[in-house]
Amino acid sequence: MNQDQKVSEILERSKKNRKKKLSPGYFYISPWFIFFAVFSLFPIVLSLYMSFTDWPIIGDPVWVGLENYKGLLSDEKFINSLWVTIRYGLISVPLTMAASFTVALVLNANIKGISFYRTIYYLPAVVSGVAVGVIWRWILDPRNGLVNNLLAIIGVEGPMWLNDPNWVLPSYLMIAIWGAGGGMLTYLVALKEVPKDLYESAELQGAGYFTKLFRITLPTMKPILYYNLVMGIIGAFKKFTDAYILGGAGSEAQYVMLYLYETAFKNFKMGYASAMSWILLIIILLTTLLVLRFTDFWKYSQKNVE
Repeated sequence: MNQDQKVSEILERSKKNRKKKLSPGYFYISPWFIFFAVFSLFPIVLSLYMSFTDWPIIGDPVWVGLENYKGLLSDEKFINSLWVTIRYGLISVPLTMAASFTVALVLNANIKGISFYRTIYYLPAVVSGVAVGVIWRWILDPRNGLVNNLLAIIGVEGPMWLNDPNWVLPSYLMIAIWGAGGGMLTYLVALKEVPKDLYESAELQGAGYFTKLFRITLPTMKPILYYNLVMGIIGAFKKFTDAYILGGAGSEAQYVMLYLYETAFKNFKMGYASAMSWILLIIILLTTLLVLRFTDFWKYSQKNVE
């Protein structure tokens, strides 16, 4: 047996031993792959196929090609719901990011009892969407709601909130800010990781609070800001639960996910709804890629804080 054959035999045995070692691992993770294939991958592939069909649930799907997609491009309700969703996202994402970051700055203080306030502000983030909708339906009730009753005490007549088209968007923005505790928590963790020596060095040079905020804190937190921006964009496009429960005057609360739900499960146009979901996915992907286009901006570098 020559040298090459010996090396080949050793490599072959090494591969077999490696397969034996990895076999238990493959076995243990196989339930996850099966679950993913059955409950995620298969529905995704099926929805893509259904988007090219006309399927009223009862009966067999009929292939219609691109007709569903063509119909959506001229569907005024879909275009309006898309605009309502985009408008909400353009305002709510930066607003909630700013609010949660500001609260994180306040709650970053090392004072007695601060953990209690952190818990209180984070609590809405773990409340179910249905519960949030029910709570805010009472809070914003024009007649017996908490907000209007408080305004009445100081002699101010409260608005109609969700019953007034002009107040629908502000109402949902209030709900978004109220539930921004998840973003606050990520900012709070990131604030703890900012190198203290940078602050000390800046203080020695006479830097004030806002100088340290814009020259040290924000640059070092760029990855977290990027994460919350992307998740906020995705969350805005997926807005459904509270809009379904609360509703709103006119078409001001007709978010795209709500229209998708009504199309699929009230009008039973599964093919049309599937096409809508894929257009929504493409829009989210393009928006995320647009943000990714500026990846260098979101990277933390020591140069950013000099």
